[in-house]
Amino acid sequence: MPHRQLHFTSPSVLKETTVQTAGPVAMAKDPLAEAGFYFDELNKLRVLEPDVSQRTSELKEECKEFVDKIGQFQKIVGGLMALMDELSKEVETEKMKAIGARNLLKSVAKQREAQQQQLQALIAEKKMQLERYRIEYEALSKVEAEQNEFIDQFILQK
Repeated sequence: MPHRQLHFTSPSVLKETTVQTAGPVAMAKDPLAEAGFYFDELNKLRVLEPDVSQRTSELKEECKEFVDKIGQFQKIVGGLMALMDELSKEVETEKMKAIGARNLLKSVAKQREAQQQQLQALIAEKKMQLERYRIEYEALSKVEAEQNEFIDQFILQK
């Protein structure tokens, strides 16, 4: 069974050689793995273990999905906030209209109350005038009756 061996000839050159071994060989620990170097499926030298590299890639994808979902959430929240701002402006406008209508209603009620008081004062004045006219009428009726009686007596004496 062929076994790969790596040799460092310089810091930037890594040389791979294949060594033939006879029969089954007990798996010795890989000196590169012990040093923290690993080969990937493309035979590229890596610093991370393959399963750590795979989990890192999966985590990276999950993070990307999470960031995308957060972006979508922020768009939704932004839309909701804009809608709430618009709704609050409409509510504020309607509130101001209601306050204006209430104030108008109060002023109309005060005007009616003032008008009612004026009319009641006018009624009281007219009642007093009516009472004066009644008294004057009674007095004039009495004078007329006396004058008629005087005329009747004057005519009877002649």
